[in-house]
Amino acid sequence: MNDGTAYAPIEAAHEASEPMGSASKPVGEQVRELRKSRGLTLTDMAKATGRSVGNLSELERGVRPFTLDTLGRIAHTLDVSISWFFSASTAKDDDDGDIVTRKANRRQINLSRAGVREELLSPNLNSSLEMVLTTFRPGACTGPEGRKRKGDEGGMILSGTFELQTEERTVLLKAGDSFQLTGNGTHWCCNPGSTDTVIVWSFCMAKF
Repeated sequence: MNDGTAYAPIEAAHEASEPMGSASKPVGEQVRELRKSRGLTLTDMAKATGRSVGNLSELERGVRPFTLDTLGRIAHTLDVSISWFFSASTAKDDDDGDIVTRKANRRQINLSRAGVREELLSPNLNSSLEMVLTTFRPGACTGPEGRKRKGDEGGMILSGTFELQTEERTVLLKAGDSFQLTGNGTHWCCNPGSTDTVIVWSFCMAKF
């Protein structure tokens, strides 16, 4: 949240301009390989992202988990969107895959130490509309810097409780509740409950 309290890091998920990251490699390894392919040093990345060289090194080696904010800064510096890091499914191809995403074929982001799992519900990343299924473990939250929106987005809570904070207010949502946010501003998310919170997100005309 924006009160300076340290919260658990979360996983992330939206639109790629080049092939997806490797399905078998942790995000830290993908970041390192992509950074080197861009000809950037850790010092270059530190200057661009506002993170220390030591912090970035720990992220790449899997010593420290990513927050959504940090992964977003890194993705911007490497000229990709966060969804570049979605892991490809190992499931068989689906003849209807251009319009349908089977449960077994969902792409995920491989942030194994984070408190949130993101699954891509949209069959592709070429549309102006994207959907993501997010599971927050109990106590899992976004980082203290929150997430800056780049387009309209909304969601519906399928199960659990969900605390949503904007610059103006903090609201508590329960299963069956829904919300919508405009394309400007920052928000923070947290699961204050004792069970998993599952949310379907919808993003319009945005890079997540």
